Amino acid sequence: MDRIMTNAEANLILLQSVIPADEKLYVWCFSNDGDYIASYCPEHLVSMFEKAFRALGTMEKAKQLANDKNRRMPCLIGSAVGMQWAVTFEAGKTDDLIFLIGPVFYSRPDAQQLQSSLHSEAKGYQNLSWIRQMCNSVDELPVMPYSIFTRYVMMIHNTLTGEQAGLEALHREDEREESAAGNSPGVRNRLNVWQNEQALLRMVAEGNINYHDVLKSSSDISPGVPVRGRDPLRQQKTSVTVFTTLVSRAAMVGGLSPETAYALGDSYIQNAEDCKDSGELSALANAMYHDFIYRVHYARANPDYSHAIQKCCDYIELNLDQKLSAADLAPLVGYTEYYLTDKFRKETGVSLSSYIRDKKIERAKVLLETTALPISEIADMLAFNTPNYFIQCFRSVEGCTPARYRKKNRTQ
Repeated sequence: MDRIMTNAEANLILLQSVIPADEKLYVWCFSNDGDYIASYCPEHLVSMFEKAFRALGTMEKAKQLANDKNRRMPCLIGSAVGMQWAVTFEAGKTDDLIFLIGPVFYSRPDAQQLQSSLHSEAKGYQNLSWIRQMCNSVDELPVMPYSIFTRYVMMIHNTLTGEQAGLEALHREDEREESAAGNSPGVRNRLNVWQNEQALLRMVAEGNINYHDVLKSSSDISPGVPVRGRDPLRQQKTSVTVFTTLVSRAAMVGGLSPETAYALGDSYIQNAEDCKDSGELSALANAMYHDFIYRVHYARANPDYSHAIQKCCDYIELNLDQKLSAADLAPLVGYTEYYLTDKFRKETGVSLSSYIRDKKIERAKVLLETTALPISEIADMLAFNTPNYFIQCFRSVEGCTPARYRKKNRTQ
């Protein structure tokens, strides 16, 4: 007896017909509880992408949207690693299936940078073997401009719901969500804006690859240059141009050659001018910031460090919110704890524990300067055993308490 095709499978076949066969754009169907049902993604990529959905928080966001009774339009779901998805639902259903579209990248990712970003963003996820598979499959990852991706998203949404919505409806939905989140223009705390701008630029000058929290905090405080005009796209291009200029200068302070920094900045500014919509610009700005930070990071990497010791240094920077010791790092490079600690001291000139402490204090200084977080919370965020131990470590490195440091540096 032939198996009866489910509604989800029938919908997927219908939606597949909307996308040209040569496009790498996949549609997935999940229950509203997040259980995988089906997709037309190539079989050898299904497990990898599904794990990425869950590890990067995409599925949780999609489930939240499924429970929002006021949703109408499809929603775009981004990520700090450059992966983009969209989510939409069947019309008029209270127990909707979730239709996930993607993932796509707006530009081809670099395998090494992608690996570092994925390990940073998905570090709480138990099985990370999919990261290695993804980085080894960079050439198979879907790459598509924002403008084309959003057109396909609306085509899929309209096919699924029978509506005739255009791109402007998707943009209006984005704007509504931003307004609901409190991102509408209003009175801005100029001191907070300046402090967060300095934190962003310090990340670049230091080549600090653990920059995501600072970037998110800055985005929440200031959406860009507060100049209102008739052309919002022109306004956003101005913001991206100013931001790129500041970042390129900070990169030169951090050790990137002027020849490279100026040329790279000019290229990103020209690309910003060529963008046709705000989504492309946002993706471009994030890519630019990420690119400059990693270039400075590699420019500052000590040429006298072995690959194993540099790998440990990178891991420490990406995991400052964890308790770290030689026992955590030795398996990464295949050394015994004793051999690693001895080799680390010989190459860096400091003990492994002192290096970890100093990096945590550097991050604490940024948080003290740019946030109003209680000192006890900063201590907890950086995995110090107690607030008193954090204060003791901070004083031994900086010569003053965290409270005194904050008072001095937030009033200058």
